Amino acid sequence: MSEPTEHLLLKWGTVKAWHLNEDGPAFAALKRYAEGGMSAGAAQQHDTPDQKAALCDVIDAVDGPIKNDWSGEVMTKDQAKAYVMEYRA
Repeated sequence: MSEPTEHLLLKWGTVKAWHLNEDGPAFAALKRYAEGGMSAGAAQQHDTPDQKAALCDVIDAVDGPIKNDWSGEVMTKDQAKAYVMEYRA
């Protein structure tokens, strides 16, 4: 079994870091997310509703682990989407 080539790191309710296949659906969703503008750091990022939706699409499409940078916890896709949608709510 090969290791996943993709991963996503979340912090402050948004994306902090990623490694995605540039030809894959997660990267395409990340491009949509980035079109809304990105701050230099996750702490300064304030995602719009459209960005949150695009980030949920990234989460659905990523083929690998999704981690919470604060806790180091590996999150399920449902946990990650709830974290993104409910942060600062």
